[in-house]
Amino acid sequence: MRALLIDAARTLVPPRGDRHGPLPPLMLVLTLVTGVVDAVSYLGLGHVFVANMTGNVVFLGFALAGAKGLSALASVVSLGVFLTGALAGGRLGVRLAAHRGRLLAVSTTAQTVLLGAAAVTAAVAGGRVTTAVEYTLIVLLGLAMGLQNAVARRLGVPDLTTTVLTLTLTGLAADSGPAGGRAPRPGRRVLAVLVMFLGALIGAQLVLHAHLVAALGLAALLLLVTAAATYRLSSPDAPWAPPTT
Repeated sequence: MRALLIDAARTLVPPRGDRHGPLPPLMLVLTLVTGVVDAVSYLGLGHVFVANMTGNVVFLGFALAGAKGLSALASVVSLGVFLTGALAGGRLGVRLAAHRGRLLAVSTTAQTVLLGAAAVTAAVAGGRVTTAVEYTLIVLLGLAMGLQNAVARRLGVPDLTTTVLTLTLTGLAADSGPAGGRAPRPGRRVLAVLVMFLGALIGAQLVLHAHLVAALGLAALLLLVTAAATYRLSSPDAPWAPPTT
């Protein structure tokens, strides 16, 4: 328990000289955003994910088998725009590979624009999720999440992919003391799971009891704060900025 708490504290407030600098807490914010956004897409856009592509592949199989309440087209569109966003994130990662802070700042700024556009779309619709609104939101959110996932992969911070928890949970169990492992970064892994859960809980509350605009606005605000903080922290000679090897 002590090791877990110490590691969690180091994730939230990295010690001076940490090779990832402020990236871990910033990426936890992105993990929170993922929970909120997937709550919007699953609960508000007809049972489709825009960040969890494993879920979409499974849903596509279910839909093609005739399962009710699922749309094969929505899953295909979400997969397609996610890959497009990931492609853009990959290109951005190559272009800004020399400075991880600048990469995160630019990508979260782009995400803020996409989430802001999604919030405006939902507001203009006045709470009515027509087919046009549904697919517009899927496209905007899928692009943002694909971009985020690709950039998180390029940043290379262990156990903080921001959109996928399967490997994080596996590592938490497989590398634990009872399994004979050395239990590296237990606090970070637990935090990632808890933050995703919190984002999903908050997002679901806003979608079910308030409005899509509220959830999308919160996600956009979190991204804006992340972008602003990253710009502020990203000095040209930041020791944590170079890519990991």
